[in-house]
Amino acid sequence: MSNSTYALTKSQGFGLAKTSEPPRPVAALLLFLLGALCIICGCSSASEPVSRPLCLAGSTSVQPFAEKLAEIYMHRHPGARVDVQGGGSSAGIYAATHGAADLGASSRELLGEEKKLVEIPIAYDGIAVIVHPSNPLTNISLADIRKIFSGQETNWQALGLPSHPIDLITREEGSGTREAFEHLVMAKGEITPAALVQDSNGSVREIVAGDPHSIGYISAGLVDHRVKGLAIDGVLPTRDNIKNHTYKLVRRFLLVARAAPTGSCQAFVDFVLGPDGQKILETEGLVGVK
Repeated sequence: MSNSTYALTKSQGFGLAKTSEPPRPVAALLLFLLGALCIICGCSSASEPVSRPLCLAGSTSVQPFAEKLAEIYMHRHPGARVDVQGGGSSAGIYAATHGAADLGASSRELLGEEKKLVEIPIAYDGIAVIVHPSNPLTNISLADIRKIFSGQETNWQALGLPSHPIDLITREEGSGTREAFEHLVMAKGEITPAALVQDSNGSVREIVAGDPHSIGYISAGLVDHRVKGLAIDGVLPTRDNIKNHTYKLVRRFLLVARAAPTGSCQAFVDFVLGPDGQKILETEGLVGVK
């Protein structure tokens, strides 16, 4: 089956260059865990009745938005149930590929054999580089971000601030946010192993919120008063700048499935892509695809 899309074609350089399929033992474990979660939740195939639960698993960037969509959808459709799980983009793609989830959620583009899946773009998101609100820095160049995350610059003094080591926070391997960041920022460079690794956007945000000397990156839709999103080369990660691609660190949020959705799965996808679903995503800080 060839890769297909619902509402949005790939553009503006969203493709990624390297594969990130989990190693076989890790992938098997992820598949088992996600499968177990979905079985517990009552995850069903698209051919089963609409009243049966739908399982959506994957990206922790997409997860809070998917949870909000599911909450409102279930409120409007009392007989429906949508169970949302995390696990990361690669895990979600793997789960969808092998039928452990009805829908996978990804914050990166599909790669290699993954492109056999049906992809459903639901929103645009920016990747915000964040610091503590007390940090006087408001703007940073893409080149300096690359130097910091590669380990070339390790002290805030290099950016004209008082001397103090930079506490660097990054996401784990397999994270869609990390893979998009590596593609959009690091080019062919690697993130330094000296960085503290966290397994979710929320964890990165919490650490940066509590450490005046830290810097990290998260979904722009999750930036709140606890952290400060930096302008990159003079452009802030605002909704308008993300929508018109003036802000350069932009990626798509995707739902993926083994086959074109039908039944309860199609009903939920239609809600997400419809006016109400897109309005919810916009209200929550993302940029809709419609």
